[in-house]
Amino acid sequence: MSISESTTETSEKFISKLLVRRSPNSHKGDNGTVAVVGGSAIYHGAPTLAGLAALRAGVDLVYLGVPRVVSSSIRAITPNLIVLPLPDSKLTVGCVNKLLKWLPKVGTILIGPGAGRQRTDGMKRIVAEAASMNTSIVIDADALMKDVVSRANTLPSVITPHAGEFQRLFGVDLNEDLASLLQTVRKYSELAGTTILLKGSVDIISNGKQTIINRTGSPSMTVGGTGDVLAGLVSGFLAKGMSPLNAAAAGAYVNGIAGERATSRLGFHITATDVIEELAQVLKRLDSFQDEE
Repeated sequence: MSISESTTETSEKFISKLLVRRSPNSHKGDNGTVAVVGGSAIYHGAPTLAGLAALRAGVDLVYLGVPRVVSSSIRAITPNLIVLPLPDSKLTVGCVNKLLKWLPKVGTILIGPGAGRQRTDGMKRIVAEAASMNTSIVIDADALMKDVVSRANTLPSVITPHAGEFQRLFGVDLNEDLASLLQTVRKYSELAGTTILLKGSVDIISNGKQTIINRTGSPSMTVGGTGDVLAGLVSGFLAKGMSPLNAAAAGAYVNGIAGERATSRLGFHITATDVIEELAQVLKRLDSFQDEE
């Protein structure tokens, strides 16, 4: 449904047309690779959830650059992620330099999930390296700092703030009126030179020229970890070749529908892993919808 000439609302048909099809002749790595850089001594779940969601988005390989102190815990959770243990508990420049030596070329780098508050030197180094490698980037959670985001305007990028993080980045208290929100997100997306996915009861995605509204989701998704799932999905879709705007819109829609399905099954008692368990069925439905066209 068109809200205005430059504003669109997500729907099953709209999102299904955005998804990148898997070639029957593809080989491992052809369908995208993602690196998730985050985690801390306290938060090992966030990068894990993001990595698993990126895999469900359809990429072939996901690398996790996390502190060594949590690397064994993550490996015990799943064999599906390639864990690269970093020596420090924070994302120092030294950690980033070591990670860059180990990490093969990837399509998208996601920074921030579970990183915790810290100095931004390492995060800035990652963004600079992504720009030199022409790699797209998603900036999430504790990486949503001005001096990190400001360096992402030279490459395909998505930032994923909620209202409080938006205020921290741009010094703007958001008005709850939808028309005002649309105007504000569009304005600051253009100024920042990045696609913004403003998370809320209604998600607003804009690259400064086009804006997309997403209404999928459930109040049960206030549970911790669903934002990490969203960031992982956006990263996966971006690595598969979607534009930042389309990847953000698809991520918001799919995450919301998966949350609705989990809520339908379990009521208001879901966890982020319940949302991940629904992703394959949501995406399978979108694939079949695409096939019917």
